[in-house]
Amino acid sequence: MGVQWGFILGYHFNMAIFDYDTKLLIKKRGYWYYQRRIPKEYAHIDHRKYSKKALRTRAIDEAIAKRDALVKADDEYWSALALEVAQSGGVNETTLAVQTHRYEAAKARAVSFGVSYVPVAELAAQADPVEIYDRIQRLMKQSGPNTRPRREDVDALLGGVAKPNKGKVKVSKAFKLYLDKISYNDQYNKDKDQLYSWKKTKTTSIDYFIEVMGDLDMDSITREQALAYEDWWRDRMKANKAGKAGVKPNTANRHIGNIRGLYTSFFKYIGDEDRQNPFRNMHFTGTTKSSVAAFDNEWVRHRILVPGLFDRLNTELQSMIYVLIETGARMSEICNLMPDDIHLDEAIPYISIRPRDNRELKTPDSERDIPLVGVALEGMKLTPDGYEKYRGKGTLVSANLMKAFRKRELLPTKNHVIYSLRHAFEKRMQEANTDYALRCLLMGHKNDRPAYGDGGSMEYRRDELLKIAHPFQAEIFHAD
Repeated sequence: MGVQWGFILGYHFNMAIFDYDTKLLIKKRGYWYYQRRIPKEYAHIDHRKYSKKALRTRAIDEAIAKRDALVKADDEYWSALALEVAQSGGVNETTLAVQTHRYEAAKARAVSFGVSYVPVAELAAQADPVEIYDRIQRLMKQSGPNTRPRREDVDALLGGVAKPNKGKVKVSKAFKLYLDKISYNDQYNKDKDQLYSWKKTKTTSIDYFIEVMGDLDMDSITREQALAYEDWWRDRMKANKAGKAGVKPNTANRHIGNIRGLYTSFFKYIGDEDRQNPFRNMHFTGTTKSSVAAFDNEWVRHRILVPGLFDRLNTELQSMIYVLIETGARMSEICNLMPDDIHLDEAIPYISIRPRDNRELKTPDSERDIPLVGVALEGMKLTPDGYEKYRGKGTLVSANLMKAFRKRELLPTKNHVIYSLRHAFEKRMQEANTDYALRCLLMGHKNDRPAYGDGGSMEYRRDELLKIAHPFQAEIFHAD
């Protein structure tokens, strides 16, 4: 009975080996060995027929782990040699790509020896002499008493490859990497118009830095250079000799913030999260008054809400003007309304401002429902399915409407723009003593006060807006 059970257990033990992937593994006298034929594409740089290594273990799971580390090490090592030869016809270590491959290969090969990789400088400064002796012994056992150790084994056990300096990348190239890969999450939900504006601002900031400080290596930017760049913006903020206004604090902060953000994102991406940012704690606290003026009520009623005034504009642009007047929404929010955001058949008609998979809102607080009253309700009825022609084209819409307003002399000062309709909407709510929380909700602003309730029913919101709605003539939508 005992023999029978011994046979069965032995059978299952041996069969268990076949559940493992033993590719590139050979078993001799109970021990596992790694053996891999040199790929043809690397035969010209590695003249061995096979890459071999004794794994010094009887355990299949340990052998597989060491095998996988050696596969990675060989791949990285061969890639490094191929890059070296391709670049200069001989072996050298002048490129980051080569250095990175060799470093990764050394780390992987060290694992196959059962130790962690430590660069030689750190090994000499920190390691116990016993550990260094142990590493040398492992190296001698691998090569044999009368055989010179292979270069890759020396690198792995004695830290012969320096950690690659991935920060030696020009600002311009780091920024390209930022646009192509690092900032992918920031770009994912932006539509075409948002993405254009976002990239334009970032690009302008980086161009400013390169123009002033040069296209420096990212890892060479010092605190002194960062302070010099801050001084340059400080000088630009001062009024010049001709008496013209200098750059505003928020403009300087935005551009310094963008180079600071690039620095942090780049080093985080390459795994150097603890590097101190030379642009840290740079912020100009000066405040400036908004240059955008609000339209006066009388101006809107007697100059803008005039029957026939916008007859030559297409229906969609006309509709947007009227909706902007009584909702206070941002231009980008209105022109990107989808059919299911427009609720004209409800007891109280309203529009929903909300994010989409391919479009984000300016802030989380921008998501809201706005009742349609007065001229906005009638304007929305002109385009009940929204503005398909102008979706994702807020910049184009603003340019077209500015042209229309200038042509009709509807901008009383140089500080009046289409955005002035939003400012006028907020000003009307303030003057009517509209509840602060409701004002924040309808404008899509953050409310720093404690939140109670959901901002009020749609009926409440509508009644409050009716108190400030502009009177208008029905003929405005049926002009001859």
